[in-house]
Amino acid sequence: MFKILACSKSIKRKLQVEVLDAKTKDQLCFLDKVEPNSTIGDIKSLFHKSYPHWYPARQALKLDPKGKSLRDDEILQNLPVGTTATMYFKDLGPQLSWTMVFLAEYIGPLLTYLLFYFRVPYIYSHRHAFTSSPYPVVTLACVCHTFHYMKRLIETIFVHRFSHGTMPLRTIVKNCAYYWGFSAWLAYYINHPLYTPPSYGELQVNYALVIFVMCELGNFSIHLTLNNLRGDGSKGRRFPVPTKNPFTWLFFFVSCPNYTYEVGAWVSFSIMTQCLPVAFYTFLGFIQMTIWAKGKHRAYTREFKDYPSLRVAIIPLIL
Repeated sequence: MFKILACSKSIKRKLQVEVLDAKTKDQLCFLDKVEPNSTIGDIKSLFHKSYPHWYPARQALKLDPKGKSLRDDEILQNLPVGTTATMYFKDLGPQLSWTMVFLAEYIGPLLTYLLFYFRVPYIYSHRHAFTSSPYPVVTLACVCHTFHYMKRLIETIFVHRFSHGTMPLRTIVKNCAYYWGFSAWLAYYINHPLYTPPSYGELQVNYALVIFVMCELGNFSIHLTLNNLRGDGSKGRRFPVPTKNPFTWLFFFVSCPNYTYEVGAWVSFSIMTQCLPVAFYTFLGFIQMTIWAKGKHRAYTREFKDYPSLRVAIIPLIL
């Protein structure tokens, strides 16, 4: 009986947390009488009181200066620490919320493309300023591109559910440079006065348009399904499954059909415009989305023992 009581007292004993600078090893903060069931998120909040300019989102706490950052939901008493936990702090720099990240990434391409479409002065030669292309495919490409990014902005505001995670400002700058830069590159050639329409004319353009619209609808349907999965009030985590919506039936074969539809939309846009820079952008996007999809697929298979064995990452039955 005495052993049980002694054990109980040791469990309830409050801990001490020492926070050191990961580079200099100087002590930044010493937290006394911390509850054992406190999370890393709680530690960050306490640290923030001592250093208001280091808000929790820009803090990284580690048990080793060169180790991995601890997750906010990790519990102090479950970590390999004694009665005094030593943690190392790293400043992640200014952060922005995911909503702001996506808004910044998508507004740029939307506006940049329109500048080239309307041929504002100093982009092409002066005599082509504010002129329009004689080819309908150029206007159609502008409509499709504008629709694509308008859809993304609407989804960011009304559909997507983001965690409290953030992204470093320096990473956002790189991402915006990628999206904005490629949008300008594509728009420059598609809206160029010397641009020529696709080899197979209206037939090629119309088929590509049908595929584009189908993929955009499919992508939107998947995002709605994922949103409903997170917002149905259930406490346990579940993997997404097909619904009555035919566009979601791709879940029978792949883990990330939103990426499948996204790639399909850009492939069709490449066919519609028959523009090499668009094809190159599509190829780079496919590589990145494949990496994301494989990572998500591995996470699903590790977490759920009953995960469908037929599913692959992004391309049905192949990849």
